[in-house]
Amino acid sequence: MKKEIFSILCSLFCFGYCVLIYSIKSGTRFYLIWGMGGCFFLGLTAFWHFGIWSKLPHGLQRTILGMLLFGILVFVITEGCIISGFRAKGGENLDYIIVLGAQVKENGPSAALKYRLDAAYDYLVENENTICIVSGGQGANEPHSEAQGMYWYLTEKGIAAERILLEDKSTNTSENIAFSAVFLDMEKDSVGIVTNNFHVFRGVHLARHYGIKNVCGISAGSNVFFQLNNMVREFFGIMKDLVCGNLL
Repeated sequence: MKKEIFSILCSLFCFGYCVLIYSIKSGTRFYLIWGMGGCFFLGLTAFWHFGIWSKLPHGLQRTILGMLLFGILVFVITEGCIISGFRAKGGENLDYIIVLGAQVKENGPSAALKYRLDAAYDYLVENENTICIVSGGQGANEPHSEAQGMYWYLTEKGIAAERILLEDKSTNTSENIAFSAVFLDMEKDSVGIVTNNFHVFRGVHLARHYGIKNVCGISAGSNVFFQLNNMVREFFGIMKDLVCGNLL
């Protein structure tokens, strides 16, 4: 009975969180993963209630448990790697910082992007010789390119226009790095990757994959209510880049 109650509570949480993530109109459909999680836990409730587990062959039970434990282990290790980038501050007087794009809206940058831009602003104020590359193209649900929105935000806050370079063609993190690299001497320039805390680990390792030798992370904040979603989404992002060979 306790297992059934636990499964029902997990299901309710997943469905509720799905609605919460959907409500912010992030521009992606990742909220569906929480709906799928809710359905999974509902199925698990029926699984416990009707005693299906005890009817399965022992060999199949061991296989299922082994796969489950392996998946949990991979998830925990990956999340540990993600957390390792949370406090990255970057070095002083870097030659360049690259601000990774996120959604822009009619009224300006999304909340996630504002965190990145504010971190970039603070760094640029403290390191007056650093050049900023703002990276991000225009999505189907965006009024203009992310790079253009970032440029406007930083210049309105007082950063000189000549310190900002625009990369406005990229559509994902991998392209953010690859397309921004054309501005760099990848052997010599020191580079900071500015992004939300959950995104730093992947951003830095993608930069190394594309040949930027002297690179570090600069961690920006993120909304605590959406951090769980961000962490889970980032897990899948890292798995995708591993499969594609982008982190090797």
